[in-house]
Amino acid sequence: MTEWSYTVRIWAIRKRDYRKPYQLRWRVGVRPHSESFLTLGLAESRRAQLITAAREGEPFDVDSGLPKSLVSKERDISWYEHARRYIEMKWPHSPGSTRRTLAEAMATVTPALVKDTKGMPDVQAVRTALYGWAFNMNRREEEPPAELAKVLAWFERKSLPTSALADRMKVRAALDALTEKLDGKTAAASTIRRKRAIFHNALGYAVEAGLLSDNPLPNVQWKAPEQVAEELDPACVPDPGQAAKLLEGVRDQSARGRRLVAFFGCMYYAAARPAEVIGLRLQDCDLPRRGWGTLRLRETRPRSGSAWTDSREPHDKRGLKHRPRKAVRTVPIPPELVALLRWHVTAYGVAPDGRLFSTQRGGLIQDTGYGEVWAEARSRALTPAQRASALAKRPYDLRHAAVSTWLSSGVEPQLVAKRAGHSVAVLFRVYAKFLSDGDEAANAKISARLGRPA
Repeated sequence: MTEWSYTVRIWAIRKRDYRKPYQLRWRVGVRPHSESFLTLGLAESRRAQLITAAREGEPFDVDSGLPKSLVSKERDISWYEHARRYIEMKWPHSPGSTRRTLAEAMATVTPALVKDTKGMPDVQAVRTALYGWAFNMNRREEEPPAELAKVLAWFERKSLPTSALADRMKVRAALDALTEKLDGKTAAASTIRRKRAIFHNALGYAVEAGLLSDNPLPNVQWKAPEQVAEELDPACVPDPGQAAKLLEGVRDQSARGRRLVAFFGCMYYAAARPAEVIGLRLQDCDLPRRGWGTLRLRETRPRSGSAWTDSREPHDKRGLKHRPRKAVRTVPIPPELVALLRWHVTAYGVAPDGRLFSTQRGGLIQDTGYGEVWAEARSRALTPAQRASALAKRPYDLRHAAVSTWLSSGVEPQLVAKRAGHSVAVLFRVYAKFLSDGDEAANAKISARLGRPA
């Protein structure tokens, strides 16, 4: 921890019979300091620096004896190097998907924080070099291909010093860069917010490292581009009849489809995320012969990519999204899903580790595999006009269908949010249109309570 003091005393330069004869002496707090110089001019220049800093009220570092401005200058490193150190700091405690997100954010802002763009490589090469190599700790010990090594060397030369980000205009340029995708189009609002938060955190780390005196980002009057509210479009969400046909389309298409029909059923009837279903084990299911059952969701297996995980496996093993590691989400499931899961266990058994869903070889279900099955199910279950629309475009739309069905059935929003595994605030923001559809029913209930007809 750096100790600062405003108590500074600077003595006159004295000459001695040494190789560097001119000695400057001063004291910070109670600690003495000295420097020797070959010429009187150099000694006087350093003395003037110290005197000016003391007169301007700068604190002095007790250990080095230097004013804060000179300490920061000596510690300064390039933004490129600071970003690498920031990734290194965050890496050990971050899951694969977060590591990938951190790398993406740093790869987006770093090209905006250069001295000039002369000789800058093309956008795709920059992206590959920064995202895939510079900000990936798993590849720190590997030698990048020659063409990518040249890109990284260019950033080592051209990157601004981190101290330059005290200039708010530099920070604004980085924020503007966060809003664009590689193709020049505007990124989604959630992506911009996420990258801005990471950039803010990286600047905070620069303050901790003594590279900046304070975080400049909160003082920049910058606003992200206006975008539409992040409400779910009802046109994407299948109704119960359409969802039933889609599940039939999964079951009837092939042996692989039959193996996955209960997998998709968990998304539709339990509003489970795909990564949660991948990690679901038989011991976490109550499947009675009659009536409602229960799923206890406690683990996710998100696909992060083997380049970002410690195990070098494509999937991470994590707790529930935005929840403590040992949190469990209990979801009651209707008899339809109970029957599907009981049939699945009878037909296919479970994986050696107890997982309900696995490939024929016992591996983890892959998004590419179940994505192909879903695409085929859409072609079987939907009309040409529906297939051309956004209706059930993604398997994840089954989760949206579950939540919208619960809401339209009159289930309290707080309970819906609890079962779906997100906050009430997210529920109201994302499913606002489904909530507004219930106004008429709500009005009728209020009128009945007030004792008059609706």
